[in-house]
Amino acid sequence: MKKGCKFGTHRVIEPKGVLPQPANKIDNNMDELYDNEILIDVQTLNVDSASFTQIEEQAGGDEKKIAEIMFGIVEKQGKHRNPVTGSGGMLIGTVEKIGTALEGKIDLKVGDKIATLVSLSLTPLRIDKIKEIRKDIDQVDIDGKAILFESGIYAKLPADMPEKLALSALDVAGAPAQTAKLVKPGDSVFIIGAGGKSGMLCCYEAKKRAGVTGKVIGACGSAKSAERLIKLGFCDEVFVADATKPVEVMNKVAELNNGEMADITINCVNIQDTEMTSILCTKNTGLVYFFSMATSFTKAALGAEGVGSDVTMIIGNGYTKGHAEITLQLLRESKELREIFTEMYA
Repeated sequence: MKKGCKFGTHRVIEPKGVLPQPANKIDNNMDELYDNEILIDVQTLNVDSASFTQIEEQAGGDEKKIAEIMFGIVEKQGKHRNPVTGSGGMLIGTVEKIGTALEGKIDLKVGDKIATLVSLSLTPLRIDKIKEIRKDIDQVDIDGKAILFESGIYAKLPADMPEKLALSALDVAGAPAQTAKLVKPGDSVFIIGAGGKSGMLCCYEAKKRAGVTGKVIGACGSAKSAERLIKLGFCDEVFVADATKPVEVMNKVAELNNGEMADITINCVNIQDTEMTSILCTKNTGLVYFFSMATSFTKAALGAEGVGSDVTMIIGNGYTKGHAEITLQLLRESKELREIFTEMYA
């Protein structure tokens, strides 16, 4: 087998010298495996929410057009990086082959079912057939192959829950795990997109960390998601809002939080132009965690400057140490979370 780079630069076609994620085109030929790669027989793609929303809007909701767009992305780039949002998603599949340089050095064997915890925007992917598109949960069943690089992280699918349930949670594992690191007892936490997949997990974790002296406020985009979140009981306050209207939302947060802004704001939405809502709803010395891949960091940086806000802003890194284990544990801890995730995603 040919020797490969740990980070997968050997697969980059254009432009040379960059890493696979920012590359315009990578090699998705699966006939020859490099010595430090893992070949995966792909079962399901979990397209990230911002990306799938954009593709569905572009396709006018037509599943045939969604499939055509996805085929086109992979054909052009050798990976599934949405050209509008720049984001990807992740996948589940079965280990088909392991490169010779990795044999005995990793805890995987041929036949193991895994979820990749690195983005599809950097993963060499070949789609042979799109079998089913589940628009309501951003999942696409395919026949195809993918490559996991030596530096790529993954999680073995747990035996105590259905695969699609685990996939739905692992797709957003970075959000609740980062929430666990950021929220302290007594904090007031504002979560935008609180009724969505990552939002519900963050609400549960934020409430657990903030404790009885803290407060968790959730903003939802629809009455249906707000009703669902109220029933879960993870938030002290829940309201419906258009997250693209910062002053309106800021005034509502002040009303619900004794006239003050939040110590921490967590943005989990999948639409554009919510940066200023996140910033205005956060104390001047507070912290904003942008988990949303629809975030423009130019808008966030210049917008904060424009309103004289000294908030600390964190890019939503999808990885933090132990994030897979932390997130799956939430579904084991909370009967309510597991039930709603099973109903909606599994």
